[in-house]
Amino acid sequence: MSVLIAGAGIGGLTAALSLHAAGIEATVVESAREVRPLGVGINLLPHAVRELTELGLGDGLADLGVATAENVYADRHGRRIFSEPRGMAQGYRWPQYSIHRGELQLLLLAAVRERLGPGAVRTGARVTGFAHGPEDADGVRVRVLDRATGTVEEQDAEALIGADGLHSAVRAELHPDDGPLLWSGIRMWRGTARAAPFLTGRSAAIVSDGDAELIAYPIGRDRINWVCLVRVAEPGPLTGDAGWNRAGRVADVLPYYRDWALGWLDVPALLAGSGEILEYPMVDRDPLPSWGRGRVTLLGDAAHPMYPVGANGASQAVVDARVLAYELSAPDGLRSGPARYEAARRDATAAVVRANRAMHRDGGRGPRELARITDTYRRATGSEVETLNTRPSLIRR
Repeated sequence: MSVLIAGAGIGGLTAALSLHAAGIEATVVESAREVRPLGVGINLLPHAVRELTELGLGDGLADLGVATAENVYADRHGRRIFSEPRGMAQGYRWPQYSIHRGELQLLLLAAVRERLGPGAVRTGARVTGFAHGPEDADGVRVRVLDRATGTVEEQDAEALIGADGLHSAVRAELHPDDGPLLWSGIRMWRGTARAAPFLTGRSAAIVSDGDAELIAYPIGRDRINWVCLVRVAEPGPLTGDAGWNRAGRVADVLPYYRDWALGWLDVPALLAGSGEILEYPMVDRDPLPSWGRGRVTLLGDAAHPMYPVGANGASQAVVDARVLAYELSAPDGLRSGPARYEAARRDATAAVVRANRAMHRDGGRGPRELARITDTYRRATGSEVETLNTRPSLIRR
């Protein structure tokens, strides 16, 4: 038997690599029939880059990503309101990378297959549930659906990690009375376009104008990633789908930005020149009072979906994976490690969920207020420079 991980996203694959590095066998079950470089750009904050670097992936990240130098806050006329250094320019020992999400996923997948073996990731199969009692100390019996044949088989594992995303089947089994996703009232469109670099060439721009906001940053290979956030409704429970890969239309988003003139970035041309555009609501969930039970627990979006305003979702999933492997590799780790992992991560990630809500609610203002908000965010999420630079490694010697 081995630890079974549901989901071959960034968190699930990092968990597999981390468990392997700790001497624990792991297998990954992924619903997609093929892992392809889907999605758009994301940011990996220094606390995640540190963990992936310690897994031997630092050179791969440097090859794929752009080391972000600064965040620049501006108005729709391009006037700079506030800026702050990022990554190593901010004093961290590790950079912040802007990177294509799908390319990062393929980097992790290649490392898993190389280190754990070509059969370590089973695609076209989805975890649908599990069975074990709270007193069961020997393992978990996991139900796995083969999407090609439609058959469900049972597979024994020493532990089950639900890294299966926003619509997690493992979370649904653990928390059948979980409420709906909570919508901020913001509709998001995301895309990438080939465009000339702007400002330093390693700048991330956050531009606000009333109910519309734009975030743009380079992700390598002459590509600019952009995110448009537009308030279209009042906050409330989400009705309908919140899939991350729903196709969007530039005709729906362009009217909100048609007359934006930054000077250093042609926003209408950027949007119109994009290839595939994704559209989805900005959602999260209230933090859970507990994640798992016995040898079953959650990781990443399955445990703590959050607004993307803090650029922290993928980074928190990476840290989850590393702390999980650290606790499972302790003596008696498979029996008591999941509880220790939750004790270490549940309150910490709940603080990030709340901080992201506060950052979104406070919006954009003058330079002093923006400086206060960003400083408060770093303290609330445990990402202060000295805290990360001096924290012991999560590799158990």
